[in-house]
Amino acid sequence: MKLIMLGSGTSTGVPRIGNDWGDCDPNEPRNRRSRVSIILENDAKHKVLIDTSTDLRSQLLSNNIDKVDAVFWTHDHADHCHGIDDLRVMRYSRSNPLPGFASAKTCERLRRRFDYVFAGQFGYPTLIDLKNVDEIQLIAGFSFEHVEMPHGPVTSTGFRFDADGKSIVYATDFSEITPQMVNCFRGTDILVVDCLRKRSHPTHANLEMAIELSRKCKARRTILTHMDSSLDYRTLCEEIPATVTVGYDGLEVTA
Repeated sequence: MKLIMLGSGTSTGVPRIGNDWGDCDPNEPRNRRSRVSIILENDAKHKVLIDTSTDLRSQLLSNNIDKVDAVFWTHDHADHCHGIDDLRVMRYSRSNPLPGFASAKTCERLRRRFDYVFAGQFGYPTLIDLKNVDEIQLIAGFSFEHVEMPHGPVTSTGFRFDADGKSIVYATDFSEITPQMVNCFRGTDILVVDCLRKRSHPTHANLEMAIELSRKCKARRTILTHMDSSLDYRTLCEEIPATVTVGYDGLEVTA
């Protein structure tokens, strides 16, 4: 199973508008971070997309991805879902809507915000058949488990995908480690984990919490994501354990 990190940045990206690179070296290309989304691909070449970031179109073009077999959403914050309309071109070659999955609350909010995507209007077809993630456990050759994670006053869904005898966890946007998270993620081959910055934050994991989750669930390899402009790529690489990787846009890893 292969992971493609489409985006690795926080909601404002790096650089921020105003060409603000913060502590990141602008001459290091891995510091240029778009908003978070990932692709997982199994040995049968089926692909699932997790989150439709606001940079989705450019991410799919940069990584030569023209179709996916299913879409999952972690939650409805803008940086994780407002690129949803970029999936429209993937509907053109399909006889049916693209399968989509999210928690009950996220489904409700997505339908309210993007009603035309989930129920075709004015002659346009339905783009995505959105279902509660509780209704299914297998799609396109991937089995999966999920858990709700505290994200400040709301929750975000963490996913564990299994295929080809390997597992990849996507755990972004959380502010507390729960026993349910540890149980769901335990022993994963790859943990892709929220790591906003070094200082603590009310709604996101910092570096210390990200590494703590990796240790608690005994992940074989950990990849940091959702990073802001305070985390310079090369500096961070020198400060983390050998089993931890600083994620970047375009990173490809095989479990």
